Amino acid sequence: MDAWLDALIPLWLSVKIATCATALILVPGALTGLALARCEFRGKTLVETVAELPLVLPPTAVGFAILLVFGRDGPLGRETLGFDLGLLFTWRGAVLAAAVMAFPLVARTARVAFENVDPRLEKMAGSLGMSRGEVLFRITLPLAGRGLFAATLLGFSRALGEFGATALVAGSIPGRTQTLALAIFADIQVGRNTRALVLLAIAVTVAFVAIATVGRVSRGAHHHGRTRPGR
Repeated sequence: MDAWLDALIPLWLSVKIATCATALILVPGALTGLALARCEFRGKTLVETVAELPLVLPPTAVGFAILLVFGRDGPLGRETLGFDLGLLFTWRGAVLAAAVMAFPLVARTARVAFENVDPRLEKMAGSLGMSRGEVLFRITLPLAGRGLFAATLLGFSRALGEFGATALVAGSIPGRTQTLALAIFADIQVGRNTRALVLLAIAVTVAFVAIATVGRVSRGAHHHGRTRPGR
């Protein structure tokens, strides 16, 4: 029982950090997905590449890049700005690291959600006198809603399990920045196998529920988004 109670602190920190990270990237990720799905513009390939870089870069490389930017002598560091943003080795730094790592999944899934919306429905709405904003909020977003929910859940799940970038940017401070993933690693290092197993069970349960939910929502989103007029 003590092991289960002791696991609540890193679990709470993980949920808190993942929630904040998802909230931070949800709108930018959705807008990026919308732009990539609906617009053709110069530099689109570059935007696609930059948006998906964290998917292929080692998480530690992403964490080191964040340190270079927000470190003492970095472009957004204390020596440059004249004050400390208070990100490094805090839970806010963990939010930043998790957000950067989760952003590609949100943007990519949002893009698929918007691509599944029939453009003819948007054109029909525009021909009936709706403005672009009205088409977006009354047609596009509702039809892409299931896919956007899946994007949100995937982003949250990725942020919840983030390890490498978070370890470099926020450290592994018990009760302050030690998330579920970091706590499992720390427990294995010192031989606290019972607590590590408890944390593993929690992580597997959360991941299983998230993946199952995303799969179900994504199937519904594909069917809903591809519905044609008159059906």
